[in-house]
Order: sequence, then C-alpha cells, then structure tokens
Amino acid sequence: MITLNYRDTRPIYEQVKDALRKLIVSGAIADGEKLPSVRSLAAQLAINPNTIQRAYNELETEGWAASVPGKGSFAVRAERAEDDARRRELSKTLRDTAAELRAMGMPQSEIEALCKEEKTT
Repeated sequence: MITLNYRDTRPIYEQVKDALRKLIVSGAIADGEKLPSVRSLAAQLAINPNTIQRAYNELETEGWAASVPGKGSFAVRAERAEDDARRRELSKTLRDTAAELRAMGMPQSEIEALCKEEKTT
C-alpha cells in the first residue's frame, strides 16, 4: 500500500500524505472509504503515530480527507463536476495565453512545442 523512502529528502509525513493522495486519486481508496487508523498505519510503517496524524491533518486541509470524531478519517474525492469546471477554466487560460503569445509574434509551432514540452515533464 504505502512504502517509505528514507533516502527521500521529503519529510516522512509528506511521503505518507502524497502516497495516500495518490491512492485516493487513482481510486484505490474509494470516495468515502475509511482510511486506516493512525495507530494501525503507524504500526504498519513502523513510524511515530504523530507523523501519521500530521499527514492526515494535511490531507484534510487540502480537501482529500475528512475526519469524523470517534469514527476516524475518510477519503474525499472531489466531485467530477468540480474537475470539469477546473478543466474548462484552465483550458480558457491556455487559449487566452496562446492568443497573447501569437499577438506578440510567437509562431504557432513554438506554442505547440511549449505544450508538448510541459506534457513530457
């Protein structure tokens, strides 16, 4: 489920947070599914429970989890409509930026190369 890389420069809580977020985004942890308890995940990963609690707090702050007192933490997946709205917003920004670059004299081929460059990184 989650593996830690002790050679990674990121703090352990960030590695845990990022791994859980990826599991939520990928659907491996379903929307509304209960996340492992702080103690059980800490025991599984052999780390301090405070580290897991910090990761859960960060997930909640970022909107990827919700805690219910006495019941635990649960995965929260953004509604598809919100994803679609954000996609439309970003697409409009991209179109506006491309139009501005063309108005400044940048050839279409360079604009397309920039998009392809970002796609591969």
